[in-house]
Amino acid sequence: MNSSQPSTQQFVEVKEIRDSVVYLKGGGLRQILITSGINFDLKSETEQNLITSGFQNFLNMLDFPIQFFIHSRKINIENYLQKMAEFKEKEPNELLKIQLDEYVNFIRTFVEQNAIITKKFFVVVTYDASPINIQAAGGFGGGGLSGLFQFIKKKKTSQPNTELTSSQSLQQLSERTDQVLSALNQIGLKAAILNDEELIELFYNLYNPQLTERKISLPERSEKNKE
Repeated sequence: MNSSQPSTQQFVEVKEIRDSVVYLKGGGLRQILITSGINFDLKSETEQNLITSGFQNFLNMLDFPIQFFIHSRKINIENYLQKMAEFKEKEPNELLKIQLDEYVNFIRTFVEQNAIITKKFFVVVTYDASPINIQAAGGFGGGGLSGLFQFIKKKKTSQPNTELTSSQSLQQLSERTDQVLSALNQIGLKAAILNDEELIELFYNLYNPQLTERKISLPERSEKNKE
């Protein structure tokens, strides 16, 4: 391998992940929230109007850019099937063993023949030394790895801002995150800050879509828990 060729890490905008915060090479700070979803079509007209109005108010009160990010992946059932196989080995009833075998084969065949997609919803909260051009960054939308990094990428300045990663900057990011968490809760969405392990898993899944997905789910913990 030619050592003069740039390494993959040079193309990754993330500098480090620490205390539930993503530190970017350009100096920016990010926190990523995982949120629940709402089946809008099953809501009554009154409920739909309340949700729409609440979401509109949420967007209007923002004075900083955020990104809504959907991560879609084919469902991974290998761990579930492995648990069923272990359960079958411990089952003393031969008839139940046969039924478990048939069940596992049915589930495996069904998933192989039908693309079952799971979707996870994220909100990226930002803090930068200088404002981001939202249009240039692709707006609030975008999905997948390219959409995420189009948003978190910012133009490098000639002089690094040494104050950006100070406690004051982290406090500003935390206050913005609290604001977003509160607003999401008001429209009926549960949200939680991804901790370090969950952030690593998210980026692992984004960079390795062909590999087995590592599980990320909405944690059963306080929305502001960063541990």
